[in-house]
Amino acid sequence: MTEVRFVDTTLRDGQQSLWAYNMRTGMIVPVVDQMDQAGFEAIELGGPVELPKCVKELREDPWERYRHVIPKFERTPLRLIHGTRSGFAIYPHALHQLYDTCMANVGVTEVRISDSWNDPADWAWRVKQAKNAGLKPIINLIYTVSPRHTDEHFAAKVREAIALHIYRIILKDPGGILTPERTKTLAPAVLNAANGTTVELHTHCTTGLGTLCCLEAIKAGMTNVNTAIPPLADGSSNPSVFNVAMNARALGYAASIDEEPLRQVTKHFTTCAKQENLPIGKTPEYDYAQYVHQIPGGMISNLRHQLTLVGMENKLDQTLEEAAQVRAEFGYPIMVTPLSQFVGSQAAINVIVGERYKQVTDQTIEYTMGIWGKEGAAFMDSNVKEKILNRPRAKEIAERPHPTDSLQDLRRKYGGQGVSDEEVLSRFFTSKEDVERMHAAGPARTYATNGNPLLNLVAELSKQTERTSVFIERPNFSIRLEKRRAH
Repeated sequence: MTEVRFVDTTLRDGQQSLWAYNMRTGMIVPVVDQMDQAGFEAIELGGPVELPKCVKELREDPWERYRHVIPKFERTPLRLIHGTRSGFAIYPHALHQLYDTCMANVGVTEVRISDSWNDPADWAWRVKQAKNAGLKPIINLIYTVSPRHTDEHFAAKVREAIALHIYRIILKDPGGILTPERTKTLAPAVLNAANGTTVELHTHCTTGLGTLCCLEAIKAGMTNVNTAIPPLADGSSNPSVFNVAMNARALGYAASIDEEPLRQVTKHFTTCAKQENLPIGKTPEYDYAQYVHQIPGGMISNLRHQLTLVGMENKLDQTLEEAAQVRAEFGYPIMVTPLSQFVGSQAAINVIVGERYKQVTDQTIEYTMGIWGKEGAAFMDSNVKEKILNRPRAKEIAERPHPTDSLQDLRRKYGGQGVSDEEVLSRFFTSKEDVERMHAAGPARTYATNGNPLLNLVAELSKQTERTSVFIERPNFSIRLEKRRAH
């Protein structure tokens, strides 16, 4: 009986998709043992985008999180996701190498490498950095739909990826736009090109088809799949491990996962979601428009907010139609961060201004110059390209130097006497002042495993240092907490 194996995405993509990285360290600690017992091939844990979120908003030290959590995973390898670009700025190569090295030092062993163009030249230097850090490199082959993104196109990219001597390949569908019909042809094409290298499927449930795509991939021989644990599955997140495992068994496969310990994980995170008013994933209604504009779900809410600020909230549908046109003129970039944001923002500007490309962002100019990938310049509509570059701002950007800081430069600018490389990274992605405020906030919050809100409240109040007593009263109940000096 063929086995289906699972990689867990709950702590990374699951919470990024649904909770905007608002998962706290104290939420993770109580369920590590159960997740470690389930038999996952690997568990995703973090990426560079987690650093500013932890430091600036949650006021938690991400490196202390890793040191506290990672040693508790005794059976399961941990992986991070780290691309050729980290967000909306171009960073020096030395920064990427430093991040890989620091993550390897805290116990992560695998890294998923993304490039927004699936460019083998950019994969190559990131793979080299991963190996230098002692990490197993995994290439994310990012899926999209366009006239030129055929099955053979992706198969050719797979052959270029395995030439880099990587550990694995992941067919990654960040927008949830893969269909069961396309999976039937694409999965065999990718597997044949991989020539024995393990290929995982990573898809989302944005259109409600994620689980069906997993099952079609499994039937085609792609038996390594990425799933999440409810309530951090479904919606814009990844398929539920419970649902995929159940259906795989119904198809006659052996699902290599023990769901029993994961039920406690579901119960715990559901309690956290209710306590912190965080979303609970559910399968959305099917929306064919998602395949036309391909704007990720989380970005649509941002576009709606942008339009509302200028009193044009009724223009969302027009903006999504414009996004499809802008994407075609941009040469059909893969709709993944940051390229999807470039397309969506420019579409919104075109609609708000009322004239196409009269105003453009700096990122649009950089994209046209090939700064965000040479395909951006090579496949762009020539008339649009000329219109964008024929302005004074384009000349200013062209003369701007690219970041080339060395490791020593980074340590000098963001470090100093006694400052660790981990803190250099935290300061780079935020600021020295943000890191100081994070340290001043004290230890991370804890979350009770029994889901009792009162016990959670008492646990938090007991950490207060500025008070000596707390009194809580409600009908037919009261409690007093007092701090007493030790004799």
